[in-house]
Amino acid sequence: MNNQFHKILNRMALFTALCMAAVIIWRMDFLNIAIHNVYLNGIIIGATLFGVGLCFVEMFRLMPEYRWLRKFFYAKGDDKLPPRIFRPIAIILNRAKTDRAHFISPQTLDNFLNIIMGRFEDSRESIRYITNTLIFLGLLGTFWGLITTVGGFAEMMNSMDFADPELMTTMQHNLAVPLAGMGVAFSTSLLGLAGSLIVGFLGLQTTLAQNAIFRELEENLADRARLLGMEKSDATALPYVNAAARDLSRSIDRLEKTIWKIK
Repeated sequence: MNNQFHKILNRMALFTALCMAAVIIWRMDFLNIAIHNVYLNGIIIGATLFGVGLCFVEMFRLMPEYRWLRKFFYAKGDDKLPPRIFRPIAIILNRAKTDRAHFISPQTLDNFLNIIMGRFEDSRESIRYITNTLIFLGLLGTFWGLITTVGGFAEMMNSMDFADPELMTTMQHNLAVPLAGMGVAFSTSLLGLAGSLIVGFLGLQTTLAQNAIFRELEENLADRARLLGMEKSDATALPYVNAAARDLSRSIDRLEKTIWKIK
């Protein structure tokens, strides 16, 4: 998984670098789009940058968790607790390692896996919220621009005088407001969708990294549950299983004898 983690992180860095390069290359077009509504477009750009930073923060938060996982399961163990996500698992495993009277059952480990998955979901919700917020801001700017456009056309139609010889000049002057509204609508939609696409892609990569770590943890905990929780229970339950098997065999023999007697 170590290679996969770094592949995902490199993919995120490459995608972010390509987006920054595109903005730098087409910076004049980007500025022309952004100035149609400086305030709303500025909020969209800021939310996009915040979402990108949050995705990288979540990725870097996984690194110490994964280091602990590798040291605990593949090395001789690590008594140091992980910082955040795997802390409940580390506490119970360290307790079981120091005190052999506390055995870990598969049911207990399954509950801990559910807790860890819930923590992963909490971190994903923030990224999803930012993605949905960017889409909402894009739609908000679209309707804002359409309202301005419709209002500008209505005002232009009310102020038109077809007997005025300067009618075309007046129309050109009055078209500035609805055209500005259309610029607001299209610019905010474009920036909102682009921002949601960028944050959504990076959030997907974060989810893939979390799932990869979770699968590796699940596999190691399955072995740990068998070693710590199944040895004692198997030794206790084995006589009862053998007795039940013998009783079942005797019952089958009696049933066969009864059937032959009936025939």
